[in-house]
Amino acid sequence: MNRHVVPYPVTVKGDLSAPPGRWLWLFKWLLIIPHAVIIAFLYLCWFVVVVIAFFAILITGKFPKGLFDFNAGVTRWSWRVEFYSYNALGTDKYPPFSMMSDPDYPADFEIEYPERLSRGLVLVKWWLLAIPHYIIISIWQDVVPILAFFGALAVLFTGKYPKDLFDIVMGMNRWTIRVLAYASLMTDKYPPFRLYE
Repeated sequence: MNRHVVPYPVTVKGDLSAPPGRWLWLFKWLLIIPHAVIIAFLYLCWFVVVVIAFFAILITGKFPKGLFDFNAGVTRWSWRVEFYSYNALGTDKYPPFSMMSDPDYPADFEIEYPERLSRGLVLVKWWLLAIPHYIIISIWQDVVPILAFFGALAVLFTGKYPKDLFDIVMGMNRWTIRVLAYASLMTDKYPPFRLYE
């Protein structure tokens, strides 16, 4: 019996069509430093935007579109760097220094802009309603890089990233990013408790 799964408004893409090489993952910590510096600054701005959006949603029921696009862009850039580096080790293609969508890059993030958001939910969704997800995510935050490391070892010795392992790593990252989008007030749709689409 097939169940119809309603699509979630957050899409997290990670394509293993061009698997990483055998050795580059040893040096990616050095290669991502420029990204890490910029993203750290952008996440400070991202947090300020969430605070502004909180009050905007509370008063108007809307997340200002320009601010929404900024936070979506920061999340997109961050996800590409995570996919390239130690949260997935899914590609050797260097991430672009951009918040814009890029169909040529193997990792991407998209989120539907909500025309209206609940004024009441904004008071509780980012802390109270998200607690079950926070508990789950906190358990596997250290597990994801370890699984990605085992994927890199498999690539080193076999030339292939095991698909089942990659699917788990992607699922954990997808779940985390969906919760991030929900907790940062970008959607009212509660994140599903599932690793896959």
